Amino acid sequence: MVDVWVWPVGLGLLGLLLGSFIATVVVRWPKGESPLAGRSQCDACRRVLSPLDLVPVLSFIQLRGRCRSCGATIGPAHLAVELSAGAIGAIAGWAAPGFEGGSAAIFGWLLLTLAALDLAAYWLPDLLTGTLAIAGLCLGPIGFAPGIGERLISGVAAFGVLWLIGWGYRRLRGRDGLGGGDPKLFGAIGMWLGWRALPFVLLGASMLGLAAVLLLRASGRRIGMDDRVPLGTMLAAAAWLVWLGQALALV
Repeated sequence: MVDVWVWPVGLGLLGLLLGSFIATVVVRWPKGESPLAGRSQCDACRRVLSPLDLVPVLSFIQLRGRCRSCGATIGPAHLAVELSAGAIGAIAGWAAPGFEGGSAAIFGWLLLTLAALDLAAYWLPDLLTGTLAIAGLCLGPIGFAPGIGERLISGVAAFGVLWLIGWGYRRLRGRDGLGGGDPKLFGAIGMWLGWRALPFVLLGASMLGLAAVLLLRASGRRIGMDDRVPLGTMLAAAAWLVWLGQALALV
């Protein structure tokens, strides 16, 4: 019975730790700052944070969401990313105990980073989408389904579909309708999930996007044709949900 909880608990705790780093990446990288350089500090008073200030989730609760020195509010997005990363690890370990769950957690953590960056800065860095694609391809030769051939075909097909949609929109409307990173992200997702999952990912992303627009309109915000929607965020969330559906269907 203990073994059943080793993977979800272990991956959940690892996710909480990685979530803190992911949140730092999302804050620093779009501003041109390296997430690996320098110690963490308060954005308001620039005080270097102590180890006690950096315990995932617990520090936020203990400090009541404020800096210990200046009392400035700590953005709730940081806590949301930590909790999301922990949940991804725990769910992956529960749905697919073993190395499959570990690889799925990595898939989820990379998707979370890309989703958060796209939501915060409308940016899907090639370094991250490339890492996601290469990691997906590497699973094929070591025995994870689908095989590397299907992964390659799925990646190329996924990229091509979104690229053609973006090209057609630009030809018809005279302006870009998709970001340049969206087809690359969809291609990388294809290298993880295989071509059979791609229609479900697109459908899920569309439904999530529609739900987000409806919620914004319900809150009183006016949405125009020129407003941007972070498609990468929707694709990442849908891809993770599709993987979870696949894993549970195999139980």
